[in-house]
This record gives sequence, C-alpha cells and structure tokens, in this order.
Amino acid sequence: MRRGRLALVMYAVSCATLFASQLLVAADWPQWRGAKRDGKSAETGLLQSWPEGGPPLALKATGLGGGFSSVAVVGKRIYTLGDLGDAQYAIALDRDSGKQLWKTKIGPPWKDEFLGPRSTPTVDGNNLYVLGTEGDLFCLEAATGKTVFSRNLVKDFGAKMMVINGTEWKFSESPLVDGDRVIVTPGASDAVLVALNKKTGEEIWRAKLPELGEKGADGAAYSSVVISEGAGTKQYVQFVGRGVIGVDAATGKFLWGYNRIANNVANIPTPLVDGDLVFVSSGYETGAALLRLSKSDQGVSAKEVYFLEPGTMQNHHGGMVLYDGNVYAGTGHNKGFPLSVKLADGKVNWGPIRNKGKGSAAVAFADGKLYFRYQDGLVVLIDATPTGYKELGSFLIPDVSKPSWPHPVIADGKLYLREQDALYVYDVSAAGATKKAS
Repeated sequence: MRRGRLALVMYAVSCATLFASQLLVAADWPQWRGAKRDGKSAETGLLQSWPEGGPPLALKATGLGGGFSSVAVVGKRIYTLGDLGDAQYAIALDRDSGKQLWKTKIGPPWKDEFLGPRSTPTVDGNNLYVLGTEGDLFCLEAATGKTVFSRNLVKDFGAKMMVINGTEWKFSESPLVDGDRVIVTPGASDAVLVALNKKTGEEIWRAKLPELGEKGADGAAYSSVVISEGAGTKQYVQFVGRGVIGVDAATGKFLWGYNRIANNVANIPTPLVDGDLVFVSSGYETGAALLRLSKSDQGVSAKEVYFLEPGTMQNHHGGMVLYDGNVYAGTGHNKGFPLSVKLADGKVNWGPIRNKGKGSAAVAFADGKLYFRYQDGLVVLIDATPTGYKELGSFLIPDVSKPSWPHPVIADGKLYLREQDALYVYDVSAAGATKKAS
C-alpha cells in the first residue's frame, strides 16, 4: 500500500512540475484539437465577420504530400504528416515562410482512394510525437527531425484496428503527452491503452479491456485520448471499437465503459469532457450521449444521463466543441449540418441548418466564433450562441480535389487549413484587417 501511494504521489508531483515548465502561449496550437484537445483556441482580437471572399491569404506552403492530417503550430515551426512518393513522413515547416525545414520517414505510404495519414503531431518541449498509419510511433527532435525512439504498436503491443466487413482506415489517433508519459491506443484486449516513458519509449503500464457489449468491434477506433478529472480521479477517456472507456491515469486500471454509442463501422469523434461529464457522439446512424462519472466501490462508474437518437444528433467525423454550456457540431452521417444542443439536458437550441456546405464539417472555436470547414472546401464562420444560427462569412479553399477533411487550426491570429499537398494560412486577426484597409 505504501509503495502504491508513493507512486501516485510521485506521479502527481512529476505532472505538476512538467506542466509548470511547459506552459504554452495562446499563439500556439501544440496538438490535435489544440492545447486542451477540445477544439478551442484562446485567441482573441479576431475578425467577428469576414469580407466577401473571406479573410486575406497570408501564406501558402506546398510539399506536404498526400494526407488528411491537421497541423501543430508551436514557436517558429509548423508540423504535419504526409505521404511523399514511397514513404510517409513527419514534416516541419518554417512558420513565417512555409519553407520545409526537415522531413523524417516514419513508415510506408498508404495508397488507397483516400490517400495518406490522419494523425496530427504532438509537440512537447523539444520533442515531437507522431503516429503513422501502420502503427509506427516516433519521438523526434522538434528542431531537427532526428529520431529519439520509435515503437510499433502492432509488433510491440499486438495492436489491432476495429474492422467490420473488411472496412478499416488504419491508425489515425494523435498521441497524447501527459507529464512524463506518452499515451497511445493499441486497441488489444490486454493493451487497449499503453503509457510509455516519453523520453525512452519504455512501457510504464498497459490497460486491459473487459467485455463492454455487442455493439461495435474489437480494436482501436479513430478517436484520440482526452484527460478527465471526473469523480475526483484523473483518467484517460478514449473512444475505442466497443465504445467509450475510462482508464486510471496513474496505474492503467480500467475504470468504466459505455457500449451503446459504438457503431458498426468507425467510431471517430474525440469525446468532450467537462468536470464529471463526458459527451460523446458517432455517425453511421448511432447518435449522441451524455455520461456522468461518479465514485463507486470499483473506483469510478459512468451513468447515462441521456441519449440522443441519430435523427437529433450524430457527429460523423468533424468533431464537436463545448462552449458556455452548449455543444456545437455538424450533424448527420457524412453531413455537417450546424447544430447546437444544451449539454445539461440535450435539448436542441437550434439546427440542424442546411447551409451551402457539402459533406462532413470539421469544427474549431475561437473568440466566440465557430469555424466550420466542409468536405467540399467551403469554410463558414458562425456565431457561437444558443439563441440562433448566424452566418458571418464564408469562402472556398482553392484547388480541392479530395475530401477536405483536415481540422482547422487557429493560432496567433491565423487560420491554418491543410489541403493535401498544400497549406493555406489566412489572416483572421482584426488588426491584420485594419492594417490592410489602411
């Protein structure tokens, strides 16, 4: 008991120390869905509406290769993944010029009709963590791209993706760095999540997954891990093939699971966490649910507060944002109809709205506004208010030839939009617009 308590105390202290030494500024977007993995930027002073044709283009970079990975933006560099020729690469660009600084091979390319990687790099201090489509996890020096260590989730942990009727889109999650460790999702029954030493790649713990139910399929899904302090217990929440789960952050002990939200093809959206609450949704005619975490004899239990049928809400793969007690997302399978629901009771504030966007919509938030990026390349600015739907401008990303899926990033007054081989950076700062007008 004393050793166990000591380990927990040492883990908490190391987390606090590392957090204090790695504070990020609002101008950075260090990982998937931002600093807190919630799709929200801390930016202020942004345009509250867009002129006809959209905000001004500040930079266009090319040479990113094929892929749907979004970008991480920290300091003077931009990071992403892409398929170039006969390999898959982690790529770093100069933030000001867009010129390539380095590229590092992380595995073979994925040559299918929807070409390329999905994972977004994670920046932690001087290192970068990336996951390729074949399950290759790399820790790289952020400045040079030099390999610090690598692991393969399949060879090292027996990883598997959820597969139903031959449908699989390979490894897509974005690694989570938390304190002294990096967390990834092999999806195996005896290693559904694993914690590795972020400096060496050595295993700290692996979490076992019990039977959750019949819905979905065994294996990892396409979501990424988020941190919850629900029920007074720090835990990692992840959406896997059989549903949403919670795992104790210090020990890897399985805490709870929820099977009803799993679908039979691909579980994709990253869950939203808010205190003791977890909100989750999936497409393929499944729906959405709110869970409440509470203490139990086994540690933590999850109870369904409500379930929304797919006709009310289902988020396919564009993600969701929680702001001021309301959830904003695109709804409909392979659709992105804007929708706002009240988190507490699931009541619809407004929507779904049929605007001009086609296909799913990837969503981000900044300065009171929603950025909807549609599959056809239309980007729409929407007021984040429960009182009604209000569009505040739109524009089309140039030269869209494949589904325009990468999630938008807002950092340092700029809107970053990956479009296969190209990266478009738009100036969405109010100061920039004033300077241009003068």
